[in-house]
Amino acid sequence: MTLPAQRPGQAPGRELADPAFWQAPPAHRLAAFARLRALDSPVFVPEGKSAGHWALVRHADVQEASRLPKVFASAPGVTTPEPARWVRALFGDSMVNLDGADHAQLRKIVQRAFTPRLLAAAEEDIHAVAARIVDDVLEGAPEEFVSAVASRLPLEVICNMMGIPERYRAEIADRVNHASENIGVERGIAARLRMPGRGLRALARMQRMVAGIGRERRKNPTDDLISALVTANVDGQALGARQLGAFFSLLMVAGVETTRNAITHGLTLLTDHPDQRDLLLGDFEKYADGAVDEMIRHSTPIIQFRRTVAAEHTLGGHLFTPGDKVVLYYASANRDEAVFPDPDAFDLTRSPNPHLGFGGGGPHFCLGAHLARVEMKALFRELLTRPVGLRAVGLPDLAGSNFDNRVRSLRFAFERP
Repeated sequence: MTLPAQRPGQAPGRELADPAFWQAPPAHRLAAFARLRALDSPVFVPEGKSAGHWALVRHADVQEASRLPKVFASAPGVTTPEPARWVRALFGDSMVNLDGADHAQLRKIVQRAFTPRLLAAAEEDIHAVAARIVDDVLEGAPEEFVSAVASRLPLEVICNMMGIPERYRAEIADRVNHASENIGVERGIAARLRMPGRGLRALARMQRMVAGIGRERRKNPTDDLISALVTANVDGQALGARQLGAFFSLLMVAGVETTRNAITHGLTLLTDHPDQRDLLLGDFEKYADGAVDEMIRHSTPIIQFRRTVAAEHTLGGHLFTPGDKVVLYYASANRDEAVFPDPDAFDLTRSPNPHLGFGGGGPHFCLGAHLARVEMKALFRELLTRPVGLRAVGLPDLAGSNFDNRVRSLRFAFERP
């Protein structure tokens, strides 16, 4: 492979627009981000003849932009490319693409639905699901980790919490994979113009499915999250069918994909760093919380989110003006030498660890951060504290996405007791 290195005379940052850059080895990309962090101000990354974005790569800049939503707006979309208007009209606006009162109202409804009772039940369920998955692994001896372990935990936990009937779950898992498989993988003009038919059809079917469940729960509510969302009374409002579908799609794609990738990268990191694995096994309860946060920092499941400048503002030595496009590169911010000593090291004892794996703070901080941490801790407790010698085999098969640090597959092995 010919790596897209910066050529003499080439403006810094141009490589971020090259699809080959995201297919390059992780060390190459991290070195490129380190060079960009050393510059005096953000660089412009061209995306076409008249398009492009400013790259925020420092921890402080990403954090500041995240906490100024009136300046750095999520609307009209945080993904690259931004969702088309007709897609937003058809599927509704996801909470991550909303700002101001619209975002606050929707988030308030969702937060109200996450009652202490529901969260306590979810945490209890997480431990039961993690134990069942490892039991199945010991019995069936699968060889591929993502499908057998890492994907199962967040999918089952979210479906249980939402109250999704068993008969729908296999189809939902398939729809999630179709909806997310090509996000950020290709950045060429042909790919941007091509109708993303399979992914959108998967989202449409998934949203129709959950809308039907929502209608039933309005008539006959049960003790689950869908019932809480469609019967909530926050300033006289609950989630409508399209809002419920958009939230469910966000929860499934974001909640399942990010957690499964963090888990998979976590196993690889523990395999590659046996000293850290031994430290964790020596006192799991002491080091587990730090291990989970360091796995998330080191792997950074979401590489970047987009923002649109809504008001003039100076940040990182650059004056941004309304209409400018900005990308928050969490993958770079989480390796910022100014915040993380020896940033490329995998260190379970790193403290403090103010990583931006769940966002940079502000109103869009990840709602599922707590549950993701609980899921990872519960699963690694089951995987590591049983005497099975679990380890990754070979390198993970990365998707090469510019959006998320997605793992397609990872071989693993263990010793049966």
